[in-house]
Amino acid sequence: MSFDVPDDRRYLESHEWALETDDDTVRVGISDFAQDELGDVVFVELPDVGDDLSQEGEFGVVESIKAVSDLYAPVGGEVIAINDDLFDAPELVNDDPFGEGWMLEIEPDNLDELEALLSANEYEEQIA
Repeated sequence: MSFDVPDDRRYLESHEWALETDDDTVRVGISDFAQDELGDVVFVELPDVGDDLSQEGEFGVVESIKAVSDLYAPVGGEVIAINDDLFDAPELVNDDPFGEGWMLEIEPDNLDELEALLSANEYEEQIA
């Protein structure tokens, strides 16, 4: 099976993606592979706006019909937005993991932390 792995993002080995936006914030979600492994997502727990996260620190939980998985921050910084739509429609994580299923936005303490993450090619090798 082939999974979508956009090359404009960086990835954690734990299957979260990070996308640097035009205003130097970082949008975060989980990969197509991760949502497929989880199955139907039924609940997403996210931090509050204003919370401080550390790189690779836990920021929430995604619950599916098969499993409960912790979520990890690809970069450290302050949470500046969360995707409220996921509370009423957690299936967006399955339907559009790289678009409408995004989870949060972080104002990073250090954008260079993105460089420590996997490239799309490296992530594809990991999930192959």
